[in-house]
Amino acid sequence: MNRYQLIALDVDGTLLTDDHELTEATRSAVRQAHEAGATIVLCTGRGPGNAIPVLEELGLEGTVITHNGSATVRSSDRAVVHSFPFDPQDLDYFIRYCNEHRLHYDVSTPRDLHIFYDLPEEGYALYEKFLITPIRLEHVGALAEQPVKFTVFSEDPAELDRVEAAWREVDSPLLVLRSGEQFIDVMHPEASKGNALRVLADSLGIDRTQVLAMGNYFNDLDMLRFAGFGIAMDNSPEEVKRAADEVTLSNNEDGVAAALRRHCQ
Repeated sequence: MNRYQLIALDVDGTLLTDDHELTEATRSAVRQAHEAGATIVLCTGRGPGNAIPVLEELGLEGTVITHNGSATVRSSDRAVVHSFPFDPQDLDYFIRYCNEHRLHYDVSTPRDLHIFYDLPEEGYALYEKFLITPIRLEHVGALAEQPVKFTVFSEDPAELDRVEAAWREVDSPLLVLRSGEQFIDVMHPEASKGNALRVLADSLGIDRTQVLAMGNYFNDLDMLRFAGFGIAMDNSPEEVKRAADEVTLSNNEDGVAAALRRHCQ
């Protein structure tokens, strides 16, 4: 029996290699941890549409914590188990800023991703690469559900450094989160991987001391701190490594597999 009854795994930069591949060594180690009695939950900035296929590639089903903790979804029927929605009007400033500075952005509801302007062919190709089919709407007010995440993307991390600095000075009820070098997310202030993991653990009757989490970026910090044992990847920034209880090998060196073999077998 595993000491850790709930294992939370970030996806990009953690579970997958930089080529977005799931290696056989990692797949095998995750499966063995599951077969030994642990519940596996993916905790990712991805939405359900491109997070659930990773869970299925592992040969598992269950729950995925998506949109950086903003929506927890059941893989079998895509039902929303828990979410942190917010008022779309709270996005007015961020949308205006992105339009003025010609920045690419999208808005996610728990299950879908939406864009509000026409994209060039290569823009749609980028979404398709990540198994996403964006829904084109005229404006945010046309959303059928309340949003859970606003994301701005740039290929230039320095540009997002400037955006992040500007947005942190804004008086907004929403949380600004740097979720990757090329991404900034805007979410409900209580939304985080850590809070979503806490809600899930409570629903399963699992104490936080029986939770193991692995991640590699700033959006994983709350999750690593909540877990009874938090593991950072070697490809993590130093601040993330300092917040963890242990550092494993990088995502390109089967770091997840190495950590699971050490702690869950």
